[in-house]
Amino acid sequence: MNGNSLIGGPGKVALAAAPPARPTPAATIRLTVNGVVRTVQAPPDTPLLYVLRDDLQLQGPRFGCGLGQCGACTVLLGDKTVRSCIIPVAAAAGQTVTTLEGLGSPDRPHPVQQAFIEEQAMQCGYCINGWIMTAAAFLAKTPNPSDGEIRTALSGLICRCGAHMRILRAVGRAAAYRG
Repeated sequence: MNGNSLIGGPGKVALAAAPPARPTPAATIRLTVNGVVRTVQAPPDTPLLYVLRDDLQLQGPRFGCGLGQCGACTVLLGDKTVRSCIIPVAAAAGQTVTTLEGLGSPDRPHPVQQAFIEEQAMQCGYCINGWIMTAAAFLAKTPNPSDGEIRTALSGLICRCGAHMRILRAVGRAAAYRG
């Protein structure tokens, strides 16, 4: 019965909710975020995304689906892309986290960021964090990709605005900068 039980006497049936789960106590967790060592107080099972946005006030990674499927929350953990909505902050302890804010700056954008600007590869911009972070990690490992390799690398991301063709052109342009 999903943790619920029926209670009540004859003629009276009510659904009683299961007792709430006991909250996990907060812990001190050290992370290196965008090159800066940060210490946060959070339950270890808190999604990394919540710590990045709520505690560290970073706006690059976004909450999209909350299931690790859309990619809007993508960050780099070391040199690998991860979906920060499903990674507990404790799993990032002692590691390097790079968000969109740490990839480049307004004065010196990362080549992928610059290419996205030049190709106008965003419409609403909500999902763009995931596309840029995934493209940057992909191009770091595959500096001269084919169009097919680019499509495959980005296949797990969702853009509801339909800017896919501009996004693919932008990643190709960024690869040309690096190649």
